[in-house]
Amino acid sequence: MKLDRRTFIEILVGFSAGAGAGIMLTPVNWKIMDDMAIWSQEMWPRYQLGGLKGKLPERGKVTHEDTVCKLCPGGCGITVRKVKDRATKIEGRDGYPVNNGGICLLGASGLQLLYGPWRVPGPLKRSGKRGSGAFGRISWEEAIDEVVHKLTDLRDKGEAHAVAAILDSDRGTVPQLFSRFLKAYGSPNFIRTASDQDTYELALNLMQGAEDSVGYDLEGANFILSFGSGLIEGWGSPVRVIQAHSKWRSGNGDRARVVQIEPRLSNTAAKADNWHAVRPGTEGALALGLAHVIVKESLYDPMFTANHTFGFEDWNDFTGKIYMGFKSLVLTEYSPQSVSDITGLSPRKIVALARAFAEADRPIAVWGRGKGTTSGSLYECMAVHALNALVGNINKPGGVSTRPDVATQPWAEVVQDATACTCFNMPRVDGAGSSRYPLTKYLPDRWPQVMDGGNGGIKALLVNGADPYFTTMDSAAVAKAFEHIPFVVSFSSYLDETAYHADLILPNHHYLERWEDMPTPVGLHKPVLGLLKPVVSPQFDTRHVGDVIMTIAKSLGGKVADSFPWEDYKTALKETVGEKWGALEEEGFVEDANPASEGSFGTPSGKFEFYVTAFDQAGMTMRKDEEYLPHYAPIKPEGNPVLYPLLLVPTELMRLADGAVGNPPFCTKTLEENELKGDGLFVEINPMTAADYGLSEGAHATLATPKGKAKVLVNLTEGIMPGVIGIPKGLGHKAYDDYLAGKGVNANSLIGVVEDPVSGLCATWGIRAKLTRV
Repeated sequence: MKLDRRTFIEILVGFSAGAGAGIMLTPVNWKIMDDMAIWSQEMWPRYQLGGLKGKLPERGKVTHEDTVCKLCPGGCGITVRKVKDRATKIEGRDGYPVNNGGICLLGASGLQLLYGPWRVPGPLKRSGKRGSGAFGRISWEEAIDEVVHKLTDLRDKGEAHAVAAILDSDRGTVPQLFSRFLKAYGSPNFIRTASDQDTYELALNLMQGAEDSVGYDLEGANFILSFGSGLIEGWGSPVRVIQAHSKWRSGNGDRARVVQIEPRLSNTAAKADNWHAVRPGTEGALALGLAHVIVKESLYDPMFTANHTFGFEDWNDFTGKIYMGFKSLVLTEYSPQSVSDITGLSPRKIVALARAFAEADRPIAVWGRGKGTTSGSLYECMAVHALNALVGNINKPGGVSTRPDVATQPWAEVVQDATACTCFNMPRVDGAGSSRYPLTKYLPDRWPQVMDGGNGGIKALLVNGADPYFTTMDSAAVAKAFEHIPFVVSFSSYLDETAYHADLILPNHHYLERWEDMPTPVGLHKPVLGLLKPVVSPQFDTRHVGDVIMTIAKSLGGKVADSFPWEDYKTALKETVGEKWGALEEEGFVEDANPASEGSFGTPSGKFEFYVTAFDQAGMTMRKDEEYLPHYAPIKPEGNPVLYPLLLVPTELMRLADGAVGNPPFCTKTLEENELKGDGLFVEINPMTAADYGLSEGAHATLATPKGKAKVLVNLTEGIMPGVIGIPKGLGHKAYDDYLAGKGVNANSLIGVVEDPVSGLCATWGIRAKLTRV
């Protein structure tokens, strides 16, 4: 059969609709899926995997094994079809509490990552200039000895604090092993890669006193107001959200209204009941304008605001001093007309949207742009979250809740030696937790910005489950920072950008080859712990990263070694899960009840705080009352508007992976010809703007920003606001292979970092730009 782009897209659309709505697919689509499975079983390994070149897989007994996908934070349950020990197909696992049988295109493409040419075959040591791709094979013993020697040398010099680790998450046993290692060794520099959770977790801590992640009961809501979230483009747990979207669109009484706020007609906007285009970066102002109408017309929940909130009304302290409350702020500063002037949305639409949201039975306001791969503005996040409090939909069915993970057994505290105790208390390299940013845990986009050759900086970097060289904004600053790091170790299974620029690669097992726990996926409102199980034998000379980091720790000796009493990673995992292990191993997941209740808040006032008192407790005395409240604090994009009259914003696609894993060929195949043509990347621009610059459909142009420039193609669309350019994230790789390398432009090479003044996190969503016809 012919497997062209259109056929692939038809497969994706048909399969997604069936998985989401429970529709029986036609035999034709199932036949195509079988053909794809045959291709992945025979043709891909035969022609691409060096060890199997020219050799067809053996025929044999067909079995199915369950595990969990680790290609994105979604944490979907999957079922792997096997012939003997060869995996031949990946499907969504029926009954799994996250995705219930559904699977996305990236998840279905997992076999290309298992058997494809991107795999690192075993430990590699750089043999040429960094970034040249020149590596030589070494043994595991040699590789570990080299890491131990470097770390011992730094520790002996009293520079343990110059070691850092960058991971994709801080939840689960593997990240906690890295965190524990750094603490025992003496480094405070555990860094989590950027996501909207950086900001939302901080907002929840300030407004609700919770250290947990956010959970949305999307399935129980009947009005979804999304502030730029790509609900069907990979936000949260993608398959789960797409299935919820299908439920919202159903006509069986579960139908919900969906409203999308963003400057571009994304797929989420196109499939929403209403799309409201606002100027990029003004979403927080719109949220406050909606709050103005809700308060003015008394549409808020009076019981919740009276009994469970602090700072809604004006208040006074023991001296009698009066402080402004949220109610006074929005009534005075955010009238529909003033917000219209900021956002470009008419006062009439602002009023109508506020009424519709407040009058719904179970409304929910969702925050986090695109797939949630950037941090964002703190006050904007607080403004959106305040809408959920106004309607009293906090810790309720169909609402927003703080969601702890499934309860597990705590580990014994690390006992530090003198070196570790001294170095661990040194300032972090990214500035998180400093007097300037005392409430922020990680500043993942900041560390390259503050590193130079003379400030000490990072002298040894460990990277696992992340590709910061590619995914961190301001690629030039990242490249320069890597030049200043003497020793870089990647634990990647694939030859990604960071591995390509590493000194050593100690490859982890593929996610289908290893044990690992998968904590509750991002955005899910109920605690779920999933279990990755090895469904195939390791295909290469790889080792579990948990075992490797424990081996390094034990080789360092002393208190560092004492902090890792387990025989191997699986022993540590079983001990951590405790009495739940039997059920977890048998079922592949366990669930807990969400303990959050309506009036359960850990703030100093014991209530939901519109007026954040934690700022004072952290020593962050604000100049004005409004700075303690959710308010509109515009983040100015980088660049001179005279020199760069347009605004470039990143766009994210369900069919284009832009995280730690490169886009597999299956996914790249589905990109439209007005998205990627050959190696040329298209940017979206409104026809009115294009006319001003003499640009036509398909025209070649130079896209320039203060951070760099690139050759692009022009895609004219009415689905983007005039004056705005949209650039897809996920292309522009220089590593991997010919299926991905050299295609398109890395959006991060054109977009810089603008810090949020309170959190220090990257708050920008775009940069000033110009387009010039070639």
